[in-house]
This record gives sequence, structure tokens and C-alpha cells, in this order.
Amino acid sequence: MNIVITGASKGIGFAIAKKFAAHGHHLFLTSKTAADLIKAVDELRQLYPNCTIEGIHADLSIEGQVHCFTEWCLLHTQPDILVNNAGYFLPGKIAEEPAGTLEAQLNANLLSAYYTTKDLLPAMLKKGKGHIFNICSIASLDAYENGGSYSISKFALLGFSKNLRLELKDKGIKVTAVCPGAVYTNSWKGSGVDPKRIMEANDIADMIYAASQLSPQAVVEDIVMRPQLGDL
Repeated sequence: MNIVITGASKGIGFAIAKKFAAHGHHLFLTSKTAADLIKAVDELRQLYPNCTIEGIHADLSIEGQVHCFTEWCLLHTQPDILVNNAGYFLPGKIAEEPAGTLEAQLNANLLSAYYTTKDLLPAMLKKGKGHIFNICSIASLDAYENGGSYSISKFALLGFSKNLRLELKDKGIKVTAVCPGAVYTNSWKGSGVDPKRIMEANDIADMIYAASQLSPQAVVEDIVMRPQLGDL
């Protein structure tokens, strides 16, 4: 299968890429940091030489770059699975956030997925099958301390996922919203938090891969994962 993953150079996105490549699937990746993407693609090609692994740099918080990325994807492949993982966390309180924070978080965390999906969806509809994973957050489910605009954007991404699921359920295309709690990635390094206290990126990748392997008549609509000891 052909797997498109955004935000794929590090953390959860990279773990998902490795999981699918390890099972022989072909990868089409993007990240907003060119150097990190080159490193990730090189590593994956060395580990999985029998897979097609391609990458292109794009900042998906900019609509024009989304369209450039999706045009590149469609030149190279017809996607079977899309993982919308691009985005980032800006902590803050709504009353104290600087101007533009909400717009920045919506662009990165919601509109990146919205426009990527809209551009790639016609190819899936033509085939009559596909699977879209949107990486949401526990901040999509409940008010989140210092969540501010980040939490607003993730609530919106979950809403997008639910509406998309409703629209596509009779078209053969599955939609899964993934809502992880704390995952040990580079953003946690130096925080003083014990890595054993929170989840591993591979935990998320394992669940996404498992959900992608179900029969056509079954879908996991929501994946909610938290550290065993609860949220931080």
C-alpha cells in the first residue's frame, strides 16, 4: 500500500513511517524542516531498501505549500492511507496569548489536515477505498491546562474527523481520530519527566497499524491512549 504521512521526520510521524515500512509498504513523506526530513528518509531507506520511500519539504501551515505537497504526492502515487500528523503545540492561556496565536495553531493543526485531505480525497474516492488517520490529542476531548488555542485547534480537528467519517462511511473510506496523551518525543527531552512515565511513539504507531489492518467492513473510529498512570 501507499502511505502518505505528514510531520513524518520525528516523533510519532517517524514511528508510524517505520511501522508501515517494516511491513513492506511504500512511503510518501513531508516535514517542514528539510534537514530533518532528509535524515529521516535516508535512515528509512537504509533500514527498508525494498520499499519506495520518498519525501518532500513543505510547511503545511501555509495553504499554498499544502497544494504543492499534494500535487507531488499524486504525481508519485495513488494514496491508500493518509496520516495527518503535521502540527505543533503552543502552550498558553486564551486571555494572555499574543495576537495571531489562534490563527497559527489553526493553520498548523487543523487546516493542514483539512487541505491535505481535500486534495488527496478524490483519488481515494475514485478507488472506492482508503483510510485517513487524523492525529488529534487528549486536548481534543477535554479542557487542557495551558491548552489555549492549541486545544481549540485540536477540538476542531476532532470535529473535522467526525464529520469526515460521516460523509465517507458509505464511500469505502475509513476515518480514524487518534487522541494520544503524553508521548516521549524530542519535546520532552530535558523536561525532567521520566521517559517510563509516559508513552512511546511506537505505542501510537502500533495502534494505527493495527487499525489499518481490519476487514473492509470494520473501522476503529477513535483511538484514545493515555499513560498507564494517567495524564501529566
